[in-house]
Amino acid sequence: MNKTPPPGDRIAKVLARAGIASRREAERMIEAGRVAVNGKTIDSPALNVTAKDKIVVDGKPVSEPEPSRLWLYHKPAGLVTTTRDEKGRDTIFDKLPDDIPRVMSVGRLDLNSEGLLLLTNDGGIKRKLELPSTGWLRKYRVRINGRPKDENFEPLRKGLVIEGERFQPMTVALDRQQGANAWLTIGLREGKNREIRRAIEDIGFTVNRLLRVSYGPFQLGDLKQGEVEEVRRRVMRDQLGLDSDATPDATPNRPSRPQRKRPPIGKKPRK
Repeated sequence: MNKTPPPGDRIAKVLARAGIASRREAERMIEAGRVAVNGKTIDSPALNVTAKDKIVVDGKPVSEPEPSRLWLYHKPAGLVTTTRDEKGRDTIFDKLPDDIPRVMSVGRLDLNSEGLLLLTNDGGIKRKLELPSTGWLRKYRVRINGRPKDENFEPLRKGLVIEGERFQPMTVALDRQQGANAWLTIGLREGKNREIRRAIEDIGFTVNRLLRVSYGPFQLGDLKQGEVEEVRRRVMRDQLGLDSDATPDATPNRPSRPQRKRPPIGKKPRK
């Protein structure tokens, strides 16, 4: 006989929907003893919970999930994209405005990289945006030391194998020479660790500045370093293919493209 599955959803899924962490990160938090259900610390994610259960993470109660939200953030160089850093370095979460709720980053930008980073309060959206199958183009403005020629970048366009790891083909445009440096525009559809820096080093050059300017349809635009701006829910739904019932739109109707007309969080409107 088939056993009837217990009511509710897996605890890691519930934590992800509540914006605590992605499912995988939530499972690690559970294994580390940071999660309690109905007053008892749990050590396995193999548990279903319902709205009647009381969930606590790091001593703080988990509230009902809020509507899914998405923000654009201009990450400055010098911050790590983790909630905690074992070396005690500042993280992006240390520097976010006080009026933004608990969020997760979509992917990462390394310590010395800057530019567009997407933030969300929904672990499901985070996972959807990070899946390789999404295949959204991420564009970067990259400054390298040296005087390259366009043909130097053919290996990147064809796809590299570095230390046994295969990198998918990138789009590379040599924009201009500026003194001892050259500016490039690079596009890729995957997000491996330090991918652009490693690829550039493999062909004999060094990256000395890396700025992400877009992630799929979402643009950095004129967002200043450290500023955060929310994507309108209707735009988010249209771009991500979400169910409108899951993300009620409290804002007026706008064209369904990723325009950013509202002032950034923590900033006063321009007069």
